[in-house]
Amino acid sequence: MKIVTGKVRFSYANVWEPQSVNGSEPKYSVSLIIPKNDKKTLEKVNNAIEAAEKEGVSRFGSKFTSGSNFRRPLRDGDLDKPDDPAYKNSYFINVNSKIKPGIVDKNVEPILDQTEFYSGCYGRASISSFPYSINGAKGITFGLNNLQKLEDGEPLGGISRPEDDFEAIDNDFDDILG
Repeated sequence: MKIVTGKVRFSYANVWEPQSVNGSEPKYSVSLIIPKNDKKTLEKVNNAIEAAEKEGVSRFGSKFTSGSNFRRPLRDGDLDKPDDPAYKNSYFINVNSKIKPGIVDKNVEPILDQTEFYSGCYGRASISSFPYSINGAKGITFGLNNLQKLEDGEPLGGISRPEDDFEAIDNDFDDILG
């Protein structure tokens, strides 16, 4: 089931080049931080999870959703990342794809400058839920389709953007250097 989120914050944004995690196949990925008061997005996410659970039962059998190894994608930031202020009062979903997501701005124009989309900015995501059952692991996950940046935010991960560190200068470097 495909959904489009409301405004979320992007974290761990590996959307320009696929990354390998612990030797796995490289994928594009991002963590979507959803404010707990965004009831509309949370309802969409929970409906998509429920639809994927029904599909999982249909595909993998009646015991698909049972057992301690069954994984659900929506996680509580206050419980799972209590030391990270970016996740306070939020839920989050980690989404990924083998295919590069489309990335657009608020006017639906493609973003080509990789510094424009980063961990900490805000936007919407098009994601799709689906069930999985692989080597004893089973659950629901979300695939990443496309991303839309709506606004800038404080960069996460301690990396600043050049435009935040520097100001424009004229040709007289002496004023700055000394």
